[in-house]
Amino acid sequence: MRHGTRGRYTLEFKQEAVRLVESGQTMAAAARSLGVVEQTLGNWIKLHRAGKLKGASGKHQVTAEQMEISRLRAELARVTMERDILGKATAFFAKGQR
Repeated sequence: MRHGTRGRYTLEFKQEAVRLVESGQTMAAAARSLGVVEQTLGNWIKLHRAGKLKGASGKHQVTAEQMEISRLRAELARVTMERDILGKATAFFAKGQR
């Protein structure tokens, strides 16, 4: 996760994120899959319902490639954590069989 910098997302990205939650996906799962903080997604949903959701403006807009990179980094972090947990569990249960 980047600290000290704020992501700038396009209106289309925010609308798609809101659509994911409104279609039945949990807010936590949608935020994780998109690589955004759950609180940020919650704010987007509130703004969308109030009709005030806007996209980033200016030269700091996030491109589609940057959004994909962010999503892939979040997925890699999750998979790496799962792998580490499974490795520790395997080692623990292997000790019990001796």
